[in-house]
Parts: sequence; C-alpha cells; structure tokens
Amino acid sequence: MTTDDHEPRRHLKAGSTASGPYALDIDPERAGWDRSSLRVLELGPGGVHTLVTGESEWIVLPLTGGCTVHSSGEIFELLGRESVFSGVSDFAYVPRDAHAQIASGAGGRFALAGAKCERRLPARYGPAPEVPVELRGAGDCSRQVNNFAAADTFACDRLIAVEVLTPGGNWSSYPPHKHDEHRPGAESVLEEIYYFEVEHDGLGYHRVSPSRAGGTDVLAEVRSGDAVLIPDGWHGPSIASPGRTLYYLNVMAGPGEQREWLISDHPDHGWIRDTWPSQPVDPRLPFYGTEARP
Repeated sequence: MTTDDHEPRRHLKAGSTASGPYALDIDPERAGWDRSSLRVLELGPGGVHTLVTGESEWIVLPLTGGCTVHSSGEIFELLGRESVFSGVSDFAYVPRDAHAQIASGAGGRFALAGAKCERRLPARYGPAPEVPVELRGAGDCSRQVNNFAAADTFACDRLIAVEVLTPGGNWSSYPPHKHDEHRPGAESVLEEIYYFEVEHDGLGYHRVSPSRAGGTDVLAEVRSGDAVLIPDGWHGPSIASPGRTLYYLNVMAGPGEQREWLISDHPDHGWIRDTWPSQPVDPRLPFYGTEARP
C-alpha cells in the first residue's frame, strides 16, 4: 500500500486492502493519518462478525442487504436496502470502547465508517426516514446527497459521513474544494475517504490536485470497490461516465474542537456556483427519497 518513495497510496483499487471478512480495510495507520477509517464487511447468509471499536466510534451502514447490530445492551434491526442505487438505508451508531456483533440472515455488504474520538456517546439507531436527502448543484453539476451523518444531522464526536449519487455524465465534488487548513469560520481540517461504486460495472474519474508543494496529486479511473484517500488538496471533480450513476461514500474526521465541514473552493473554479441559480436541477434527480425501501 505504499509507493516507491514510501508515501501511502492515495488511489486504492478494489481488493487491494482486503483483509479477512473485509473487502476494504482502511485504518489511520494504513492511510498515514490520525483519525478516519473505513471497512466494507461482507457477510454470507447467516454470517456473524464481531467489531471491537477500540478508540473509534463507528457507523454500520448497509450497502446491500440488512443486518442486526448488538451493541452496549442495545439491539438494532437494520432493514438495509437492495443496493446503494435503490434507496436510503437505516444505520446504527456504535460507540468507542465497545464490542458489537453484526449478524445477517440473508447476507450482505456493510460499510463500517469510523473515526478515532474522545467522547463515548450512546449506541443509537438512525432511521432511514430521518435521513435528509439534499439535491446539490444544478445542470450537469447536479447530484444527490444523503446526509445520514453530516455534521448537522446526526450526533457523533468526530465522525462525519454522507453518500453522494451523481447521474451519468455529470460532475460532482465540483467546484474543487479543500479542507486542509484550520481557518476559524472558513475552513476545517478533515481527513477524507471516498469509497466508490458504479452502476452496471461502469467507471468514473476522480481528481485531487495539490494545494501545497508536494501535496496530494491523483487522477484516478475509479470502479466499484475503489477508494481514494484525501489528507489534503483540492478534491474534485468526481465524474460519472454517461449512462452510469456514480456513488461514493465520504468518511471524514479531524482534530478541530468543533465537528464541522467547512471548505474552500478552488479560486479558479468557484465561479461555477454563481451559474447554478439560473439552471434547473437535473430532472433525473432525486433517484429516490427516504420512502424507497427494499
């Protein structure tokens, strides 16, 4: 997982970090940073997995299928969904310093989004109907954002996580933006993971350009199961190829006293926001709302 100059790889292809039951296993040590983690757990029918949370808080988010989560004396039945392209999912929050058991009768794939944290919050259930679904951008920059654990929608200590769906041919994570400097009220420091899935085994493209000398520089063709690590830099666009919806899960955490997502737009591209009020949102959106269930 390192390049020839011993820097951590930033584009991680599907399967390159697989470990045991995890199709994807990214922790702070492997990423070369302090807080953010992401695992994709694959369970067959009747499968059971024990998650030891350690110093991190975690969200169990079904990608396909449903599961039962036992944690801190609580039992959460997650209905889940057929796929990330079919509907919003419910989820479970699991605190640090805990053991959680994840069991799936029919089997499925489950994202475990984590962040090293200080406070131990209570285990909780996140109902799908309470997930805010946002349409962001306009025209060919239109996309759908499922804000299931955004900074202002669900209480965590450090973890921020959202899902983004981009219609075929559109650009998202655009204009390019960054969050690698502490500037009170303007920008927060956040380590970010992008995890991708592409409809019908298609492909997409993702760009990260340096915001400082020697900073992160990635131009990646991404497919289902790929991830991109973003410790710094201008990230975007994420480009969906025509006829193929692009999905990505964003997992973020940082050292700031406030849990907040504050970004700076790239000065050469921020003007695009000023064009959105005069354009309609892509009529293909929303793909679904919280009423869509398996």
